[in-house]
Amino acid sequence: MKKILILLLLGVSMLGAAQEKVLLRLNYVEGQKYAMSMSMSQVIGDDIITNDMQIDMQYDITKVTGDTYESNAKITRMAMDMRQDQLAVSYDTNKKHDELDETGQMMKTRLEPMLSATIITKGDNLGNILETRVEPSDIEGAADFADQSGSVIYPKEEVAVGDTWTKTKVDNAMTFNFIYKVKAINRNNVLVDISGSISGTASGDITGTMDIDRDSGMPTLSKINMTMSIEGQKSTTDMTAKFTKI
Repeated sequence: MKKILILLLLGVSMLGAAQEKVLLRLNYVEGQKYAMSMSMSQVIGDDIITNDMQIDMQYDITKVTGDTYESNAKITRMAMDMRQDQLAVSYDTNKKHDELDETGQMMKTRLEPMLSATIITKGDNLGNILETRVEPSDIEGAADFADQSGSVIYPKEEVAVGDTWTKTKVDNAMTFNFIYKVKAINRNNVLVDISGSISGTASGDITGTMDIDRDSGMPTLSKINMTMSIEGQKSTTDMTAKFTKI
């Protein structure tokens, strides 16, 4: 009888663990600061064009009201290495002017103003970006980085292992359909598998993983791979984004 009771208790315990649900929300606190480091590696064609990029940003949570938050973000570093046939471009904002070649110096003149830009964002705790503006407003390209913290939009309901939700993003005549599936729920984090498809001017597949901190709701580590065909030419893009509280 004791063995039967023990087995029943173990079964109930395992069933409870399997049915554990979690409500995914961005639980920001006013005054918090986060550092984001994003790396991207892209290959187009049979190694015809390669592009490696590194972008570092700092996010300051300036206001939290109910389900919404406001943040100020600044780009702290940009680096890139691009090669196309015999043309090679290398640039790093951490390098001094005389450490760059002629092409790098031209890139510095164009991109360095982005480091002075402040990207002001208002969003909700599901991850939706509600408003975005850049100060000064005349810095070209800075707004393109505004939604880095909004890379995922959480479902309204609680999720358990095996549950899925979706997100669709349209960008430059391409539609990205993401499917998020809860792989595991642990004491400190939620592990998610990512899949999906690309359609429009390009067609392809999306795979990846995401590690979400349960307390803050922040996706602390995201890895995305996109393989697509653009006008018959193959392109692969690997992206990794890390968020760290500072």
